[in-house]
Amino acid sequence: MLPAPDLLRPLVADDLEMVRAWRSSEAVAQYMYSAEPISAEQQQAWFARLQQDPTKQYWIILHQGRPVGVANLYAIHTAFRTCYWAFYLAEQQTRGSGLGAKVELAVLEHVFGELKLNKLLCEVFVDNAKVIALHEKFGFRRESYFREHIYKDGSYRDVVGLALLRREWLPLQPGLRAKLYRTPAA
Repeated sequence: MLPAPDLLRPLVADDLEMVRAWRSSEAVAQYMYSAEPISAEQQQAWFARLQQDPTKQYWIILHQGRPVGVANLYAIHTAFRTCYWAFYLAEQQTRGSGLGAKVELAVLEHVFGELKLNKLLCEVFVDNAKVIALHEKFGFRRESYFREHIYKDGSYRDVVGLALLRREWLPLQPGLRAKLYRTPAA
């Protein structure tokens, strides 16, 4: 089942050039592990592999019906009941609008409700304090600190590993949903 269809829709072939442009922009690439240019052929090959990979799910983030970013799950391991996730908002005007929090809520509800996984993980550059704070607001805890984990732009970058367990998420969900959508908590 699709999480929050008014907010997330599946990535399709027609999105590839738009996503490639976003991914290549400095505004997005600065937060990615890799910032090398991606050719149209590389993007097509990636999408072809993605279609055959049950350990990944990709969505386009929508804001007022317009595509504005990407969210994804990866390393979905049904036996371990774990996966990782990431997202970015490519459209600058959507940052700070609360859209990221709604995306996070939708993904958490999908991972713990629909997929019935037990643990969701993510990795964030240590200097990306806003995203770390957003994840912690949703109950993520810092579980790891990877020193000099990524070599990028001529220097090593530290990364924080965060995770959230299903049992930690379930009591938080009603209040966070009510706050984001301004409805009474169940």
